[in-house]
Amino acid sequence: MGREEGGERGKVENFFLGTLILWALSVCFQILFNNRRQLLYVVAGTVFYQGCNSLIRIFFCKQTHKDRDALFVNTSVSLLHSTITSASVVFILLRQVLINGPSGMFDHSQLVEHTWPWAFEALCFSCGYFAYDQWDMLCYHLYNGWIPSILVHHLVLLICFTLALYRNITINYLILTLVCELHSIFLHVRKVRRMSGVREAKANFVKLEWFLNWLTFFLARTIPHILIMVKLIRDAHKFGRGMELPLALFGMAGMNVLNIGLGLDLIKAFNRESKSHQTKQHHHSE
Repeated sequence: MGREEGGERGKVENFFLGTLILWALSVCFQILFNNRRQLLYVVAGTVFYQGCNSLIRIFFCKQTHKDRDALFVNTSVSLLHSTITSASVVFILLRQVLINGPSGMFDHSQLVEHTWPWAFEALCFSCGYFAYDQWDMLCYHLYNGWIPSILVHHLVLLICFTLALYRNITINYLILTLVCELHSIFLHVRKVRRMSGVREAKANFVKLEWFLNWLTFFLARTIPHILIMVKLIRDAHKFGRGMELPLALFGMAGMNVLNIGLGLDLIKAFNRESKSHQTKQHHHSE
């Protein structure tokens, strides 16, 4: 039985590793043979986050628990990515509003055919992170199940992002989807805090953390993704006959399904921590 499970796990790893190698070869081909030098930002993103991984591993991991260290390092780099990406997205959107105003900012032609300043570079850099994260998870087995949702999620994002970057279309749409990284900051903060051993944080800090978690879950993740999905459906007739609309609808449908699952997980975690806190208060009162 264990050998069969190991064989299935090996097949999963080989599949996702193979797709990652094909993706890397595709990016290299575009840069070297199609002279798409702007895609070097993808490579820069991968190198940057891998470098951050190595530095965190050197300076903050002195324990002998390799599995726990690997998860801590991966989550710390994910927190860094969420912070950088969300700051980049806010900068791009605010700059666009201040310079050109909000008028026409969300028109179909603006979202599909045009690219806001720095949006292409930000999307490339984030794409590089997803490639790094896929590699790191495969190297240290940071996933569960025969069909790991996190690896599937990264693969879908890499396909959607790179196709958009190759054709230089729907860049602004994809930048809007990355607003969700604001919420990811607080997801990763909570995880890093708990892995660092700070589980019995002061009640006010935990309350603030959960408040920001829920606030950004709705304002930066759930509502924007639903609105993008509605926008895609309403403007479906404005798309051409290519793969842009099917890929966009498929990607956003997947994102919204994942958001539902994430919301349910947050509810479970919130209830679990609330019960734990109430139990400790009850023991102290006795």
